Amino acid sequence: MKYFFYVSGLLLLSLGIALTILSDLGTSPFDALLVGLSFNVGLTVGSWEIIIAAIMIVGNAMLGRQKPELLGIMTAIIVGIGIDFWLHTLSGVIAPASTPSQSLYFTTGLFAVGVGTAIYLHTNFAPIPVDRLTLLMKELMKTNLFLSRTAIYLMFLVLAIAFGGPIGIGTVLTVCFGGLILNAIMPVTAKTLDRALLPKGPLIP
Repeated sequence: MKYFFYVSGLLLLSLGIALTILSDLGTSPFDALLVGLSFNVGLTVGSWEIIIAAIMIVGNAMLGRQKPELLGIMTAIIVGIGIDFWLHTLSGVIAPASTPSQSLYFTTGLFAVGVGTAIYLHTNFAPIPVDRLTLLMKELMKTNLFLSRTAIYLMFLVLAIAFGGPIGIGTVLTVCFGGLILNAIMPVTAKTLDRALLPKGPLIP
C-alpha cells in the first residue's frame, strides 16, 4: 500500500507539472528551468528532470554531510517519465485559448503538485532531490516548509531566467503560494494516509 501511494503521488505530481506548463501562464521556477533547458539545449523536459536530479543528489549529500540518496534517482525517473507522458498525452487535448481556461489549468496543476508532493513525501521513500533540499533547508534554517520552499524557488527562478524558461504570472504565484499550499496540505495528507498505512489495532470486545 505504501508503494501504491508513493507512485500515485508522483504521477499526480507529474500531472500537475504538465498542467502548469501547458497553461502557458508560467510554471514553477524549477520546472521553468527544465523547460528552458529542453528548449535551448535539447532533450525532453523529463530527461532534464532526471539529469538535474542526479546533480542535486550529490549536492544534497554534501549539504547534509551524508551518503548520496541514490534512490532519489528512481523517484526522479518516475516523475520525468510522468511529465513526458502527460505532456505528450495532453498537449493535443489542452490548448487554453482564454485567460479563464489558462487559470483553470494552472490552478488545477498547482494544487495537483501540492497534493502529489504531500502524498509521496509522507510515504518517506526516496524524495525527489529538490524536495529533499526543501527538507534539508527546513532543518538547517530551522523554519517551516513554506519559507524553505520559497527560498529554493527564488534560487531556481534566477537559473530559469538565465536559461530562458517560461516565466510568467504563474511563476510568481507558485513562488508565493507553492510552499504555502504544501505546508497546509501536509498535515491533512498525513492524517488521511496514516489511517490507510498504519496497522489497525486489535479489536476490543
